[in-house]
Amino acid sequence: MLRTALALSLLMSTAPAFAALSPGATAPDFSTQGALAGKPFSFSLKQALKKGPVVLYFYPKSFTTGCTIEAHDFAEATPEFNKLGATVIGMSGDDIDTLKRFSTEECRNKFAVAAASPEVIKSYDVTLPVMSSRSNRTSYVIAPNGKIVFAYTAMNPEGHVSGTLDAVKKWKGSR
Repeated sequence: MLRTALALSLLMSTAPAFAALSPGATAPDFSTQGALAGKPFSFSLKQALKKGPVVLYFYPKSFTTGCTIEAHDFAEATPEFNKLGATVIGMSGDDIDTLKRFSTEECRNKFAVAAASPEVIKSYDVTLPVMSSRSNRTSYVIAPNGKIVFAYTAMNPEGHVSGTLDAVKKWKGSR
């Protein structure tokens, strides 16, 4: 456990990298279990896109410092995303019980978090080096047509919320 925490800590302090799936690429479809306000539910990207754009952000591990900061930032911005018709969902390799707690305590019941299987992590090419069951910190904005319109990877949580919010506004303005 301590070794895992140390490895995550070291990896999270590395320089930014580039998201593997570029704008214009088709987002891989998936379904998984998630939690909102402590309640479990089934999440389908295809279904969520029927309502509008999806802000899909991957984070390494619930209740770590950077992931908590990022969850708080997304929670504060969720009403603005909602006004723009966007759905925010965080994705990590955590189990559903951890996600239920994280959705209430750190996401402040504002947005959902869901379980990212190793297959989903791989398909979005967000694998955390040396820990294939964990993702790096990458944020995507996916348009309702399934195309990625924004991608940003950086282990520092700063820039993820502002970048995705700006991308949703730009997408909305171009319609």
